[in-house]
Amino acid sequence: MSEASAQKRIVVVGAGWAGLGATHHLAQQGYDVTLLEAAPYAGGLVAGWKTSGGRSVEGGIHGFWYPYRNIFRLVNELGLKPFTRFTYSSQYSPAGLEVESPLFQNEFPLPTPLGTFVYPKFRRLPLIDRLSALPLLYALIDFDNSDQAWRRYDKVTARELFKQFGVSARLYQDSFEPMLLVGLFAPGEQCSAAAALGMLYYFILAHQPNFDVVWCRGTVAEMIFNPWVERIEKAGGRVLTNKRVNDILLDDRGKAKAVVCGEEVFEADAVIFAVSVNGMKKIVSASTDLQPYPEFRNLRNLGAIDVLATRLWFDRKVILRNPSNACFGFDPTTGWTFFDLNALHDEYAYQSGSVIEADFYHANQLLPMSDEQIVAKVHRDLATCVPEFRDAKVIDSSVIRVPQGVTHFAPGSYQYLLPATSSIDNVFMSGDWIVTKHGSWSQEKAYVTGLEAANLVIDCFGYGNKATIIPVEPDEPHIQVGRMINKMVRDWGKTVLPDFWLP
Repeated sequence: MSEASAQKRIVVVGAGWAGLGATHHLAQQGYDVTLLEAAPYAGGLVAGWKTSGGRSVEGGIHGFWYPYRNIFRLVNELGLKPFTRFTYSSQYSPAGLEVESPLFQNEFPLPTPLGTFVYPKFRRLPLIDRLSALPLLYALIDFDNSDQAWRRYDKVTARELFKQFGVSARLYQDSFEPMLLVGLFAPGEQCSAAAALGMLYYFILAHQPNFDVVWCRGTVAEMIFNPWVERIEKAGGRVLTNKRVNDILLDDRGKAKAVVCGEEVFEADAVIFAVSVNGMKKIVSASTDLQPYPEFRNLRNLGAIDVLATRLWFDRKVILRNPSNACFGFDPTTGWTFFDLNALHDEYAYQSGSVIEADFYHANQLLPMSDEQIVAKVHRDLATCVPEFRDAKVIDSSVIRVPQGVTHFAPGSYQYLLPATSSIDNVFMSGDWIVTKHGSWSQEKAYVTGLEAANLVIDCFGYGNKATIIPVEPDEPHIQVGRMINKMVRDWGKTVLPDFWLP
């Protein structure tokens, strides 16, 4: 098997979770795998690097949520211990502390979604507003992650959905929209209702502990990606950085035969794309071989969202209630989070001054500001949340702008998202924006789709063992029953009622 599969050359484009996952598994199966990454380091937006002064920075902090079962298995297989313990979190507005969340796995288990309703400590949100969310439970039951459910809800905005189901204005503004701003990185009127339901269900509502999160004890690059790349190279895979792909070549049968990086050509028997929406659009715009395919041309209908990542070093230690914090209400259409790196990163555990990471999402109006203006704004906003920051001085800072950094799941976007297979028989797709039935989101989804793409390569050539993918935890029994009844009623309705309503 190894000799036969080694004859098959696989080129993977993009060294994030998806690309590394596909490359790792195929290298283990004996394939000749080359991974091409445009940046000088593996990891994409999730990676990190050192500044000229030797300080660690990254393009935003990334959490690892309780249901990331495949990623947790991976780090165990690699023999790594990169994560903190599960952490408590807070939510702030300009009025101060709004909510504190417990470790849900430590609380008495309640049927979903009661645990996430009962256990958070709301400081200002009245009970009557929280109760207005109950009718939304039907939408959570009706949205079963099927293709039909995605198409039914995708052309509706999240804001329209919440209004339709009677969610109060206060609950939407103080709870749901902040979740969208840090989960889908855009305000509700710019988010697909289908994406909102899928994200909220996976991270918060499917099972009580799902909202619990751990963090890397340093940058993801140093804690996970660098040792992972070493393991890939030991298995025979090649990871090449500073290789920006600008074209793909097809043979006379319409199959991919090579990937082009400037003057270099990498021959391939199969290609896996594992880049962002924005990266894929750039490749298509330069590729005369991909442009004839409508599915690739239609990617121009998809968008991405700007991210701003800042890191501030202070001259004194400011004690925070919790290490991870989400904020809302400071800027229209922008959400942000801040993290106590003294509590999360080993590198800063014993520093005399606070080290704070503050990341802004849907930050398009902030990117044109100068570094000095941004640092002053971050300091001012931090002091609004935690008044002790007013007397602390910023002694060093880092500002990283990431234009078009994350996927925008806009209303109507689902029809343009790509599946794992393409019209080109030996070209496969992966990433957090690829359509999959797995049900996961964000980093876990990217990694899972990388494994799914590797399995498609194995199907294509008939060599190797497929990667085992851990499914998401099944719905709780009452949700399963609710979805079964709902489907029966929907199917019955189609047989007796005229089909003239909007889906």
